[in-house]
Amino acid sequence: MSRLTSSSCFEESICKKVIKPETLQETIKCLREEEKTIATLNGSFDLLHAGHLEIIFQASLQADILIVALNTDASVQQYKDIKRPIISLKERILLVAALEMVDYVTYFNEVDPIQVLLKIRPDVHVNGSEYGQNCIERETVVRQNGRIHIVEKIPYLSTSYIINKIKKICD
Repeated sequence: MSRLTSSSCFEESICKKVIKPETLQETIKCLREEEKTIATLNGSFDLLHAGHLEIIFQASLQADILIVALNTDASVQQYKDIKRPIISLKERILLVAALEMVDYVTYFNEVDPIQVLLKIRPDVHVNGSEYGQNCIERETVVRQNGRIHIVEKIPYLSTSYIINKIKKICD
């Protein structure tokens, strides 16, 4: 198989897992008609690392379907830093969608995920322990009869930690 054909097949298989924001409610309606339970997880997932893989895996165990909602580049710049993300949204979508444990990936332009969660109405929303049970998503999820599931953060596995480690190597 040529490199071009292989790449096209890869992107084609990934595209099946990407839900554009404008078709999100339609996809959710179909999943609900199939009586699927839905778990959500959101974030930038910039510099995908083992800590991200752990929380994604734990999220995938919480329902029939896992939807990962990624912050767009503009929203990451608003809540993190103008120099972030390091990896563009298009590439982050490819990385996350390539994971077998992820059923769908979508994205949102707001700083917080409230609007996307209102559309998805997850049965379970997964968050890291650094945000806790009283995370900003809690009220929206609970009001829609969902629950929050917290995953313990693995020490030394964060994008900020990795960036600082790289800076020390480069100094």
